[in-house]
Amino acid sequence: MKRGLKSALSPALGALLRPARGLRRGITRICAHALLSADLAEPAPASLVIEGRAFVDGTANIRFGENVMLYADVHLETRHDALIQIGDGVVLSRGVHIVAMAAVTIGAGTMIGEYSSIRDANHQRSSEITIRDAGHIARPIVIGKEVWIGRGVTVLGGVTIGDGATVGANAVVTRDVPPGTTVVGIPAAPIRSRTSLS
Repeated sequence: MKRGLKSALSPALGALLRPARGLRRGITRICAHALLSADLAEPAPASLVIEGRAFVDGTANIRFGENVMLYADVHLETRHDALIQIGDGVVLSRGVHIVAMAAVTIGAGTMIGEYSSIRDANHQRSSEITIRDAGHIARPIVIGKEVWIGRGVTVLGGVTIGDGATVGANAVVTRDVPPGTTVVGIPAAPIRSRTSLS
């Protein structure tokens, strides 16, 4: 009975709701923007487009430039006096995690792929206390302008990625990436530079 009712009603309801798809998407964006702004130390600019819920933890010291695009399930966390600074026109894809205990800066026009992790701190170890209580070592991360970071990338503390660089999917970036360079692998290593291409 339930299956028959579902089969009968689903096409009709789909036909009724299809014209309202744009309206539903607009309402989702407005609600997500309002929720994000309420969680931040400073409200997000009106030009920020957000496709679904974003999650903010810690001190909420996060600043957005203009025309930033956030997909659903982005996680942003700051601790202590740390700042996450996101430049104009940046795109953060679904599930991106950014954690700052020192600072994370992302330059204008940069695109970061799904489920990438950018964390400027690592746990310390001590034989006398548990890892949970041993504290962190935090070093700022700087990602330049027009950088393309692929899906599932990890960027570790203290790294600078130069303007126009590309980081291949699933790479682990443990050291600086020069401008215009493409890096891949674990740990990420250069495979080419724009200046070396003909």
